[in-house]
Amino acid sequence: MIDHGHDLVSLHDATERLLSAAAELDDAAVARPSRLPGWTLGHVLAHLARNADALVNVLEGRPMYASGDARDADIERDAPRPLEVHLSDVRESAARLRAASAVPADWSRTVELRNGVTDSAARVPFRRWVEVELHHVDLGIGYELEDLPTEFLEREIAFLAERFAGRADVPGTRLTDGTRAWSTGREAEQPEITVTGPAPDLLGWLSGRRDGSTLTVEGGPLPALPPL
Repeated sequence: MIDHGHDLVSLHDATERLLSAAAELDDAAVARPSRLPGWTLGHVLAHLARNADALVNVLEGRPMYASGDARDADIERDAPRPLEVHLSDVRESAARLRAASAVPADWSRTVELRNGVTDSAARVPFRRWVEVELHHVDLGIGYELEDLPTEFLEREIAFLAERFAGRADVPGTRLTDGTRAWSTGREAEQPEITVTGPAPDLLGWLSGRRDGSTLTVEGGPLPALPPL
C-alpha cells in the first residue's frame, strides 16, 4: 500500500539534500552541461521547479502542463537564471507542492499526468521523489546512484520494472541484485533472460542513465529498453 505521508517526508529530505548540494555551486556552473543531453545544470534546476508547480496542478485537478511546447519553453526561459534565483525557485515551488499536499483530500482518487497517463493521487509524492533524486544525480555534482536511499532504489526498480512489464518488444526478464528480484518484459512462464548486478546499476540501466555494461546477463543479450 502506498503511504503518501511517508513519501512526502522522504521527498522533503531529498529536496533539502539537493538544495544543499546545489548551494555549493556558483553562477558559472548553471551553464555547465548536465548529464542529460542538451541540458545544462540550469535546465535541470528549472525543470525541477516547474515540475513541482505542475504537480500542484495535478493535485488540484488542472492539466499538468498547458502543453508540451509550453513546458519546454518555460524550461528554456528559466535555464539561464543566476544560481540563487534557481535555488529560491526550487525551494518555493517545493513549498507550494507541500502546501497543496497538506490539503485534506481523497488520496485514492485517480489523477491525470502528462500524455494521458493516470495514476493514484497517493503516488504523486513518490513520482516527485523520483524527479528530485534522479535529477540530483543528473546534475553531476557528486551525488551518484550509489548514494540513493536503499528504499528508493528498491521501489524505483520495481516501478520501472512494472512500467516495462507486458511489453512485447522487451523479452521476459528477471532482474536481481542477488537478494531481491523483479520481473519485467513480455509475459512468459519462465524469464528468457536474467540480468544481475548491484541495485544502482540495475536502476541506471532501467532509467537510461547507464548502459548496463557492468551487469551480468544470462540467456541472451541485454534487452534494449524503450525510452521512458
